[in-house]
Amino acid sequence: MRKIAIASLLCIGLQNIFAQENFTKRDSLHGGLRFERTSYDVLHYDLNIKVNPDERFISGYNEIAFKAVEETNKIQVDLFENMKIDSIIFNSKKLPYKREFDAVFISFENPVLKNSQQKIRVYYSGNPIVAKRAPWDGGFVFSKDQNGKPWIGVAVQGTGASLWYPVKDSQSDEPDNGATIKIAVPNGLMDVSNGRFIGSQDLKNGYTRWDWEVKNPINNYDITANIGDYAHIHDHYKGLDLDYYVLSYNEEIAKKHFEEVKPMMDCFQSKFGNYPFPEDGYKLVETPYLGMEHQSAVAYGNNFKQGYKGSDLSGTGNGLLFDFITIHESGHEWFGNSITSKDVADMWIHESFTCYSETVFLECQFGIEKAMAYVNGLKKNVQNDKPVIGKYGVNNEGSGDMYYKGALMLNTIRSIINEDTKFWKVLLDYSNHFRHQIIETKDAVDFFNAETGMYLTPVFNQYLRYKNIPILQLRKNKKAVEYRWVTDEPDFEMPVEITANHKNFRLNASNKWQSTKFTVKNIKDVTVAQNRFYVEVQKL
Repeated sequence: MRKIAIASLLCIGLQNIFAQENFTKRDSLHGGLRFERTSYDVLHYDLNIKVNPDERFISGYNEIAFKAVEETNKIQVDLFENMKIDSIIFNSKKLPYKREFDAVFISFENPVLKNSQQKIRVYYSGNPIVAKRAPWDGGFVFSKDQNGKPWIGVAVQGTGASLWYPVKDSQSDEPDNGATIKIAVPNGLMDVSNGRFIGSQDLKNGYTRWDWEVKNPINNYDITANIGDYAHIHDHYKGLDLDYYVLSYNEEIAKKHFEEVKPMMDCFQSKFGNYPFPEDGYKLVETPYLGMEHQSAVAYGNNFKQGYKGSDLSGTGNGLLFDFITIHESGHEWFGNSITSKDVADMWIHESFTCYSETVFLECQFGIEKAMAYVNGLKKNVQNDKPVIGKYGVNNEGSGDMYYKGALMLNTIRSIINEDTKFWKVLLDYSNHFRHQIIETKDAVDFFNAETGMYLTPVFNQYLRYKNIPILQLRKNKKAVEYRWVTDEPDFEMPVEITANHKNFRLNASNKWQSTKFTVKNIKDVTVAQNRFYVEVQKL
């Protein structure tokens, strides 16, 4: 997601609107890690703003508590250039600053000493960008519910949280001690944000402020505001608070529809480990856009339908056995919110695992046959247009194939391991090992290598760093069937399963031609287990 943002939520074939390849200074200021960013570590955000729905205007401040990692006299925070900075306060004094595109370079009169803890408060105001097609275009959504009351949401993943509040707008740093989000809205409306509700206050000016607190580290793009005439449904399941905020007239349908959350929690906790944010609870919040994985306040806009807006992304019928938004966006609590990629170029770490979580849920609920049919049905959505991994340091995500292709890659790795007990253990250990951590591709690949005892680096590389999938070439001679992989990745090795002469064989194929100990009458009679291995087959 970039200037035209694709929400991390959806495995929905919108790959063709990903970022351009001509990067600018603005891109590097947003995506890069220069000293002005790496010299400090964010400890806490205290966001306190007022939202005026009629004027589509926000005003207030964000107080940023931080620790100096290195001695510095200048730091970078970020705020979209269309938003006005009213002042930046440090120790009761105004600080000078310079703006360059969306980057704000703040200068201190005296150096901030290494290991010291400080606070700055950035007062700001303005009309934030309105999303034309939320959540794919980042921005605010100002709408009305069926009763004509304001209904407002925001989704900025990829575009940048600095679209609507001052922040260190990089996935490489999350506030260690969480955040407080205090949002004032017109009386009669409610704001629902991340974490726990800690109170409301009538400001005696026609506005009521709603206060929320997050105990855990949180992605800056996950911090959210949801404003509307909400009804609150509270439930409790196996030690976890479940809270649902829906428009007042949808309360009864939501109570029934969201029962799906309980088997989902059973499934995901058994496969991925305990829910990562019990201190902050779990929420679904009805939104005027389709959805987003906002940590502990998952945005839900699927209109209480099965599938993706009532359709099946896999074309198998099995996608209608669950609510796509509930399952996919909640899967992000483990992959994307708990485990976060350092750079958006590595967003497959979020999306591939989360897209596969749909298959995992189907398998938990309806069995492996339906799950495998579903994940294979997603092949029709893969474009193989460019590498899944984007360009580092310029806020570039790469191909949207990170969803479907990434899920199919994981299913292929499951088949490479060829022992489901071991695969589920690796997946569980992966989720637990990197719980609440910020990682890179190398971290994930190294972990799978170590835990499986297999050298999977070439496999990850081929699926993630090149646009093409592996091609298995087959040919026959009088004595044998010959086979090899054709790949961009050099020295590629990966097992694959074939059926010939009514028997199944597992071939340890490489880039070099190898021979079986059997032949066939016609090479067309050889079939490859493409339901288990996401590969192309060429019969020569």
